[in-house]
Amino acid sequence: MFTNEDEKILDCYELNNENISKSANKKLHKYFGKNYTKEKNTIYVLKDLEKEKANELEQIISKPFLVAYSITNEEMAEQLKTSMLQQIPEPQKQIIENMQVEEILKLMPEEQLKYIQEQISTSIDEKLGTMISQAAVTAVKEEYKNIGINTDSIQNEYILYAGIQMLGIAAISMLSAVCIMLLSSRVAANLGRTLREKVFKKVLNFSTEEFTNFSTASLITRSTNDIQQIQMLISMLFRVVVYAPIMGIGGFIRVLANSNTSMAWIIGLAVLCVIGIILVLFIVAMPKFKKLQELIDKLNLVSREILTGLPVIRAFHTETREEDRFDVANTNLMKTNIFVNRAMSIMMPGLMFVMNSVMLLIIWVGGHNVDAGIMQVGDIMAFIQYTMQIIMSFLMISMISIMLPRASISAKRINEVLETEPRIKDIENPKKFDNKKKGLVEFKNVSFRYPDADQELLTDITFKAEPGKTTAIIGSTGSRKIYNSKPYSTFL
Repeated sequence: MFTNEDEKILDCYELNNENISKSANKKLHKYFGKNYTKEKNTIYVLKDLEKEKANELEQIISKPFLVAYSITNEEMAEQLKTSMLQQIPEPQKQIIENMQVEEILKLMPEEQLKYIQEQISTSIDEKLGTMISQAAVTAVKEEYKNIGINTDSIQNEYILYAGIQMLGIAAISMLSAVCIMLLSSRVAANLGRTLREKVFKKVLNFSTEEFTNFSTASLITRSTNDIQQIQMLISMLFRVVVYAPIMGIGGFIRVLANSNTSMAWIIGLAVLCVIGIILVLFIVAMPKFKKLQELIDKLNLVSREILTGLPVIRAFHTETREEDRFDVANTNLMKTNIFVNRAMSIMMPGLMFVMNSVMLLIIWVGGHNVDAGIMQVGDIMAFIQYTMQIIMSFLMISMISIMLPRASISAKRINEVLETEPRIKDIENPKKFDNKKKGLVEFKNVSFRYPDADQELLTDITFKAEPGKTTAIIGSTGSRKIYNSKPYSTFL
């Protein structure tokens, strides 16, 4: 009565007769219960349609179905009936006054029926606008009740099923998080052990020149504090690298697939703001991280010198001078640490401000869309959830960005140690050891000069220190005298 698309609509359904498919029969048992005994040729069951065809059917059937439902509503039916009776001659009024609206419409001439249909259609358009499909859901629910389907049972079953799914996903997420934490901690600990071992073995081969370049205090810091920074980063990195992209990509896909894409620009704006805050902090804090590690080196150096030379300091009564020197190194480290921590502490409030501002923007834009009939309130809530999911993934990545600059500086400092080649190297293919020369130390044509010197201090020195004999270097500074107990020889 209210559509000309009968063939298209009925093509999407199948009647419950002897030829009904297994899929349709399964749906009937699901909605009516296991003891389904409905009469044949009374129920139309929706076929398993593709998404495009299902959308097309929704557009075709929503309005006619809603119109049919509207005339069954007592208030709407009474208004419609009064409107129709005004256009009918008086003798016919008395005949059809006690008839139902559906019966009256069936008796109307085609032109008059078409006019009534246009009036109802216009009234629905004015009231609902683009919300016709959503309003038709109420009509469908009433129709389900009329044919004997327990909608409350269906809803409870859906809620139970969805709840079990949510609990299952939460349990899987929890187990995955525990496994990731265990694995990341193990990987980070093993990496820290490997780095410490490599640095220590490398330092054992260093000559005096390399120790002068790095300083003992710096080598201690690189072997402990710098490696610890990398270990902490790796421990957190695996958790974020696995979890954050899944959250972000999943939320983005859900926005494109199941939400109103007219507000997708808000997500893009939020992501740009988050990236902008992180980049600004990187530019400000990155140079300070390098200085921070250097100041730790300095503090370790001062501490080591004071503790090692404590007897001398007490002997010469220079405790106050050394305290001042330590206080300067300690204060410089404190000031740099405060600057870095203040810069990084701005990040989280800034990101939270962006997140809450985005939420307000979504509500403001979505409220206008709801008012215009473009969206539902439920769509806004879903969009907020998906957007927060995407932003939270960036927040997690930003937490790593706090640790990343310092760990990057630490990695460069460790690489400097590992990539440094000692000036004094052992022979790659040494000759087989002669047991007769056990305990013998021999110098052959040995020359020596300090790293910064222009000429050699010693040239072509040759001597033997035999086992069981005393060999000594004696004389005043610069005399270069060598004494051997037997025979005696002196080089002036």
